[in-house]
Order: sequence, then C-alpha cells, then structure tokens
Amino acid sequence: MSNVDSFGAKGVLDVNGKEYEIFRLNAVEGIDRLPYSLKVLLENLLRTEDGANITADHINALANWDASAEPSVEIQFTPARVIMQDFTGVPCIVDLATMREAVKDLGGDPTRVNPLAPAEMVIDHSVQIDVFGNSGALERNMEIEYERNGERYQFLRWGQTAFDDFKVVPPGTGIVHQVNIEYLARTVMTREVNGKLRAYPDTCVGTDSHTTMVNGLGVLGWGVGGIEAEAAMLGQPVSMLIPRVVGFKLTGSIPAGATATDVVLTITEMLRKHGVVGKFVEFYGEGVAEVPLANRATIGNMSPEFGSTAAMFPIDDVTIDYLRLTGRSDENLALVEAYAKEQGLWHDSSRELDFSEKLELDLSTVVPSIAGPKRPQDRIELTDAKEQFRKDIHNYTGSDEDTAAMGRPSKQIPVSMADGRQFELDHGAVSIASITSCTNTSNPSVMLAAALLARNAVKAGLKTKPWVKTSIAPGSKVVTDYYEKSGLTPFLEELGFYIVGYGCATCIGNSGPLETEISEAVQANDLSVTAVLSGNRNFEGRINPDVKMNYLASPPLVIAYALAGSMDFDFENDALGKNEAGEDIFLKDIWPNPTEVQQVIDSSIDKAMFTKGYEGVFEGDDRWKSLNTPAGNTFEWDEKSTYVRKPPYFEGMKAQPDPVQDISGARVLLKLGDSVTTDHISPAGSFKSDTPAGKYLLENGVDRKDFNSYGSRRGNHEVMIRGTFANIRIKNELLDGVEGGFTRDFTQEGAPQAYVYDAAQNYQAAGTPLVVLAGLEYGTGSSRDWAAKGTALLGVKAVIARSYERIHRSNLIGMGVLPLQFPEGESAETLGLTGTETFAVSGVTELNNGTTPKTVKVTAVAEDGSEKSFDAVVRIDTPGEADYYRNGGILQYVLRQISAA
Repeated sequence: MSNVDSFGAKGVLDVNGKEYEIFRLNAVEGIDRLPYSLKVLLENLLRTEDGANITADHINALANWDASAEPSVEIQFTPARVIMQDFTGVPCIVDLATMREAVKDLGGDPTRVNPLAPAEMVIDHSVQIDVFGNSGALERNMEIEYERNGERYQFLRWGQTAFDDFKVVPPGTGIVHQVNIEYLARTVMTREVNGKLRAYPDTCVGTDSHTTMVNGLGVLGWGVGGIEAEAAMLGQPVSMLIPRVVGFKLTGSIPAGATATDVVLTITEMLRKHGVVGKFVEFYGEGVAEVPLANRATIGNMSPEFGSTAAMFPIDDVTIDYLRLTGRSDENLALVEAYAKEQGLWHDSSRELDFSEKLELDLSTVVPSIAGPKRPQDRIELTDAKEQFRKDIHNYTGSDEDTAAMGRPSKQIPVSMADGRQFELDHGAVSIASITSCTNTSNPSVMLAAALLARNAVKAGLKTKPWVKTSIAPGSKVVTDYYEKSGLTPFLEELGFYIVGYGCATCIGNSGPLETEISEAVQANDLSVTAVLSGNRNFEGRINPDVKMNYLASPPLVIAYALAGSMDFDFENDALGKNEAGEDIFLKDIWPNPTEVQQVIDSSIDKAMFTKGYEGVFEGDDRWKSLNTPAGNTFEWDEKSTYVRKPPYFEGMKAQPDPVQDISGARVLLKLGDSVTTDHISPAGSFKSDTPAGKYLLENGVDRKDFNSYGSRRGNHEVMIRGTFANIRIKNELLDGVEGGFTRDFTQEGAPQAYVYDAAQNYQAAGTPLVVLAGLEYGTGSSRDWAAKGTALLGVKAVIARSYERIHRSNLIGMGVLPLQFPEGESAETLGLTGTETFAVSGVTELNNGTTPKTVKVTAVAEDGSEKSFDAVVRIDTPGEADYYRNGGILQYVLRQISAA
C-alpha cells in the first residue's frame, strides 16, 4: 500500500457524519480538463505512490497529459478487484493452487499465495442448451450441467474455502457482467487500511473481455487474460501506457423503431472504422443524460467488439437511480454521490474536456440493424438484410448454382422428425434463434420489447417455424421476475422461447446440438444454415458446428427471425404469415410501441426484485451446498480427473531465471491470414471423437456424450493443448483449401498433413522450436488465456504478425512467447515467405542486459538454401513486460517475488 504522498493528497471526506480517508484529486494542479477515465487512473496513482514503481513523475505525466501525443509513458494501474467467469476463472484458481505447491518447493509459505484484492467468480459459462422448447428445460439443463461439471465445481468450492478474499457465485444465478452491475460493483469502494476506512473509485479487471459492461456504471475496468488477472489478484499492478482517449459525443434520442442493440451495432461499426484499439472511449455531451443505465451497460459491453480498452460513462443521477433500483444501501448511494462530486468525477455536460479524438452520433439517426455473418462490426441495415444475405451466401455454398426461382443458391431438403413434424430445409434457414449473452439480457427495454412482440405475434396467430431451436438464457433471475409480473411469459413460451438457463449459453458456443434429424440433413447436404442471437460474438465456428452463418440482432428481432425461419427474408415486403381473417401480417404490425415498453418497465420492475434475487447469493442452492468439498491449504489433485489437472508451468523451475536466448532452426507451425481470433486459436465449443482432444478423452474412459466443451475443460492442460489451433474454421495457409486444426509436419518425409498437436509433439521430440506467421489483428476476440498457454505449451517460441489485439499480445508475453511484428507495410506475402522455410531470430539476447531491443533480425532459409531477412519489431511494450519475458512468464515472475520475500 501507499507509503508516499508527494502531493499532500491524503484527506478526509465526511458523508453524513461518517469519515472516509480519500486522496484528493484537486491536490494536483490543472486536472479539470482531464477525461473522467484518466482522473480515475490519477487517483489510483496518488493512492498507490511508493516512490519506486509509482512516483511523482508518473502522477505529473498523467496530470500534464497531452491529448494529441502518442502514448509513451508507462504507468502501473492497481485494480480494486478482480472478476472472473468459470471458463477463464478455473485455470486461474488451478494456477494459484499450483503456485502454492511451487512456493512450498522453493522454501516459501504456501498461504502467502492469496488474492490481495477481492476476487469474485460467477459460474455462468457452463450451462448448455441440451433441452429447449419446454417447461422442464431450465431444470434439466441445470441437472446436466452439474453432472458434467461436478469436478470443476468441487474444485471451485475448495478454492472458496482455501483462499481469502475469493468468493464464488454458484451456477444458475446469472451472467457475470450482469451480476457485476446489479450486485458486485461498488462504484465507490471502501476498505480498511491501517485502521482507517478508505474510499476510492471501484475499478476492476476481469477474465472476460466483456468486463467493460461495468463501464456503463462509471466503473473503470476491462478484460485481461487470465494470466494477468492472476497477477492482479496477487498484488501485481497492471502495466499500461497512458492511453489516448476518444471522446464520443451523444445527442438526440433513439427513434421508435430502433433499440439499444441497434445503437450498439452502429457505434461498433463507427468505432471499428475509426480505429480505437488500445484507446479509451468516453461518452460525453447532453445526450448522455438521455441514455438509460441499461443502454450504457449495453454500449460498454461491446467495447471489445469495437476494439477499445474501455468505453466509459461518467457518474451522474442516472447512475445513482440505478444503484438505488438494484438495492444498494442508502449509505453506499450517499457515498457514491458525495465522493464523485468532491473528486470532480460527477458528469457535467457543460464542461468541455480534452480528448485525443472526437466522434459524434445523433441517436435519432439510428435504424434497425443486424450484424454478420461472421463479425460484430459487419453491420447490415435491416432493410438491406435479404439482399446482403443473397450476396454473402455465395461464400458458404461452394459450387451450388443460383436457382432461378429463388434468386440464390437453393437446396430444398425434406426432413421428417420423429415427432411427426415435416418440413423442407434450405440454405439460409434459421436453425437457432437465441436470446442470450450479457450484452442484451441485462436490458429491460429490449427484453420486454421481445416479450411484447411475442404477445402481438401470438395474438395475430403467428407461429415459430418448426426447424428453429428457440431459447432464452437471461442475464439474471430478475428478468424472469419481470416477465412473470408483466404477465408476458406465456406468450414467449407459446412461441417456444422457454427459459433454458441463466448464463452465456449460445453466445459462448453452448447452443447445444441441433435436433438429430436437422443436424444430419445439414451435414449430409452441406447446407449453409444460420443462427440469430442477441449476443456480441458471431465468429466462425463459434456458435454451433453445424451452423456456418451467424447474425447478431436485438431480442425482438431474434423472435422475428424465428417467425420468418430464414435469413432470406425482407421484413418490409415479406409477410410473416396471415391472421384469422386471412390478412398478411408484417413485422411493423406486431412491433411493440416504445411507450408501451416503457410503461411495462415502470410497472413491472422494482427494488424488491433485486434485493430478493441476490439474497444469500454466495451460498447457492441445495445442489451447490451438497457438493463434496475437499479441505486444506493445498489441493489434492486427482490423477484420474479429466477436468482439473496440475499444469506443468513450474516443473523444474529455479529460483533465478536462465538468460533468454536467440531462436534458431525454427519451423513454421501455422501460417495464418488476417483477423485470426482467440476462438480460432483456442475454441471454446464442442469437439468430435476423431480430434486429438476427443481421442485423449476416449483413451481416458470418457464417453462421447460426456465430452462437454473445450471451455469447460480449461482446468485440464492435456485437453487444452490438443485443442489449440483446432477450430474447425481455422485456415492454415501451409495447406491448400483445408479448414481445421491441421498443418504440415516437416519432421516427416514429404511433410505430410497432420493434426497441429501431433506435429508439435514430433517437433518437440526433435528439439525443433516453432514460430507462427500471421496477418493483421492477430488474437482479436475473447481474452482467452489458453490461446497463449496452448501456443506456449505446443513449443511456439515466437509469433510474427502484422498487428495484434491488445490482450493476446500481452498474454503471449505472459507465457514467455515473443510477439514480433512485420516491418510497417510488409507481410509474409510481400516478403515472399511460404512458411516452408527454417527461421532464426537474433538480437533477443539484448534483453539480458536489462534493455529491450526495438527490432530483432529474422532470417528465413528456404528449402533451396536461399535466404531472406528482415527487421521485426519487438512488441514488448513496457519494462514490466520485459521482466515477465525474462522470467519465462508472468506467473514465474510473481512466484519468484513471493518466494524471495
């Protein structure tokens, strides 16, 4: 904690007779012009100044921030807390448990490995939609979830008892980011320090990229890799450059036909186009007061989709009203308001702040939209959706000719279901319609709009098409309460939209299988069917292995597409069906009136729902309480477990790291194109029996039906290494036209095609280091620690890409993998690299002198002996990252610090 106060900032704030120790921002001159988000960082530095890692120079650099300059000053940010979900959180706790043993082996005290900041986990990623479309779906899916994940849950319950300041929100409660804004977020934190109650801004890092949802509540936070989150839990600050801040001015208000989702898709497209990777976005202007908190959270949530680190809204009356509605105490409300006003953190739209760049959106210009078929930023206006689908379908149907009658490729395949349903499936059929994910299921305006649209559709006599897998996975139980109170549940259920679970579900790839007959028809005829979901991610191969095209849409549009049954549909001109009088019914006839939506919100949501919903939230239900939980400071690993295994990171680790070395004789494991996501590198969804991961589980006595998903197996490195680069849609350019987790194995005669894992094992046996070649935006998407861990454990020593997404680059360093960048304007193509060469990287050893080289020399020797060399940019961006790399990774660095203390 802080032991220096160069600016005399420490003072007292009296709120209704209660005293709090605070660090006053006005102790530093000239900071009124700073954006709100940078003031939060400034307070963080004032409070943690120690004269060594955090100095008066750092504070002055932030106070004198030059909005127009490129980021160059590194600061250390100490988040107030860490938030996790179970997919990314389980490996964190596995690693902490392993670190306890490693500290013991190095002669230290294992109980010193403990979260030093509050760490909270919400189990929300494990529920799959195995059962849908009936009233028993929720209960049965939860039963299956516990059957599949019992081992992981026992382990997490052990963690809850073994580690101080670590709490778990059990399954079936809600989605992590919604639980965060409704319950866990403090907005202003309090903690006793040296006998005094200290107040400071709530800040957090999370092991899920959509942690930024909490930005809507005025809380600065963002997603980090699980590797960085572990370090933050153990008291390591997050190393960052003082960022550029993009001011985003909001004016006007949303028009009648549009929703918060449409606003978000519009902002996502605008900011992706503008370029905000590595920057903060901050919303300002008169329009901010017009944006309800749920809409702010929806916008904040999509920050990873437009690429910014954070997407902040300042604290104002709207924030306080939401905190009150969600059951926060009067004492907390009074503190948040008094603290924000005292510190100049309260929104004042009349004050013009300094921003690096500015954009503006008049909300009244927003139109109904969807995004797809494979990226969140590819927005399509709803009026153009049919036409755009007809253009895009050609990329997914191979050589299928256009059918003159249809005006697009068409294959009408008859399907007979066991229950007597009969229909024809064609390209473009909507096979999944799911109201899911954190982005929208926290937002009453779109959730109730969906329910009212369902009511209007039922009253008009419309029905969902029989091939659509329908589902609702709300963000919290409060959604169910207001659906019940408003009397709208029966209409949703009438259309097949039953609640299937409280969790991410379809958005994370837990859509569950399509019905057998539909799945077989799709596979046998290579049909390009579609999914429509109210989520934030629609990357290739993510949603369901049978579904090639995925579209993001608002919850009411998800229902509309379930009624339409096909993406080849124009809502303006194509009728959804006929009413009893035989009249055509169009979308505009059943679209809910925004005034009615607001009336239903006002009459069916109250504070009592939140206080009741979160009572005893950490205790869990009988299923959770009855789990058999191990005890003790260190975990007893079960050698037979296929879910939780002790990882090999610290085996043979010495008290001092070996010097770093240059790379020679390296082979290319994969040569990849642009926009390769962490989903491509480390998929979260299901996998088949003939994959390396499937074979491993079969060999270990696991039945096919119990495979579960990659995401749920993240506590087992054996599964995850085999799943690295195993996405069914990844395209390795070492092979011609082959999709999936394959490469060429140059250890074998003729370099035949092999699974990536099998080839990597052969390279390891031969002592051959590996490199990966990639294009632009390498590692976009979720903050998958396994995308970096798997890369490292396969034996990859360096990645050479044209550019990186922020989290994945730092994760690679956190695992001891060197991120290099092609020279500006160059790529594997321009340099004539085929990936068949042998690579050497020299100049890395300069890191042993305590400095980081700006470039290193890469030499590629072709099979005919010809050489090409170029200077690759070293993307170790801060001194802290250099320390991690020298130690072989961030965990090794932290472990050595703890053991030496």
